[in-house]
Amino acid sequence: QVQLVESGGGLVQPGGSLRLSCAASGFPFNLYPMKWYRQAPGKERERVAAISGLTGATDYAESVKGRFTISRDNVKNAVYLQMNMLQPEDTAVYYCNTYYKLMDYWGKGTLVTVSS
Repeated sequence: QVQLVESGGGLVQPGGSLRLSCAASGFPFNLYPMKWYRQAPGKERERVAAISGLTGATDYAESVKGRFTISRDNVKNAVYLQMNMLQPEDTAVYYCNTYYKLMDYWGKGTLVTVSS
């Protein structure tokens, strides 16, 4: 079965950096796009970044362009989100996502808190 496990969240000061990881299994990872979403308290879940399977093409939300970088390792079956210049408004639970065989799959999320 498809499993997505996020890690790397934590508390960071404004202007700091974090790198999130998502370990994936149960599907042909290299063929499928992967996405990072986030959900802040009281807000809807929003897509932060996406990366295609074979070409590695990327796409970002306007709010994180120039600060966040999504990447993937098709050997390790992992996707990453490097987050730089973090701001308090980036505080959220971050989720890894893929869409496989007509179903959305989500990890349990990892909490990122940006605060001084």
